[in-house]
Amino acid sequence: MSRFGMTRALARTTLTIGFAASLCASLQGCFLALAGAAGGTALVATDRRTVGSQTEDREIQVKALADLGKQLPDTAHVNVAVFNQRVLLTGEVPDDASKQKAESIVRGVTNVGSIVNELAVQPASSFSSRANDSYLEGRVKAELVAYKDISANNFKVVGERGTIYLMGLVTPQEGNIAANATAGVMGVTQVVKCYQYIKPEQTAVANAAASTAPAAAPAAEEPTVGAVPDAGVSSKPIEHQAPAPVTNSSATKPGNPGAL
Repeated sequence: MSRFGMTRALARTTLTIGFAASLCASLQGCFLALAGAAGGTALVATDRRTVGSQTEDREIQVKALADLGKQLPDTAHVNVAVFNQRVLLTGEVPDDASKQKAESIVRGVTNVGSIVNELAVQPASSFSSRANDSYLEGRVKAELVAYKDISANNFKVVGERGTIYLMGLVTPQEGNIAANATAGVMGVTQVVKCYQYIKPEQTAVANAAASTAPAAAPAAEEPTVGAVPDAGVSSKPIEHQAPAPVTNSSATKPGNPGAL
């Protein structure tokens, strides 16, 4: 074969290999997208919030963050977490006026049911502090997965300066199990319960209906009809909050002595 022919053959081979590689990458991308969609569907299906409520929560968070960014001083560092139309504000603001203004801004966002304002009046936290909070959030989530008597998908975990805030639509016992599990994670300095309580007999109905039921309109003071407001929302350390009921399995993990 002439040198020209060999060059053309090599070019065709290179193009073929390149096309095959790009096709594989494209197909892999499609597969990952489908896998992500499937994973998202699974998470939606195991969340006790309705699909509509989850959508509203995302919209509230986006709107609140945008409004806060426009109206608060540049020195403010505010995080917004939303679960079932209850908004948790954490972070730091330069003065009490900014703290109250932040709450007023969020209260003006459509579909907000209630607000837990845990903003601290102090300089903004450091990058290392925020990185540690992200690390603690991951540790807590992993810890909750290990417990048999609760589903980690029913909890939202928020870390701020070593304090862990727990949100969720849970029974009092589930809430206490998760709080006590969180308190045992190394590095967590404080646990704050921001739950919305449901009765034990309501859990099966909530789990079954969550993926299909429309979102309920939030009430004037409490976003979830039928949920019992958590009178224990507090900044007190976990040892000063109501402990989990003592049972044979409420505080045991799979593999531990005494676990069911």
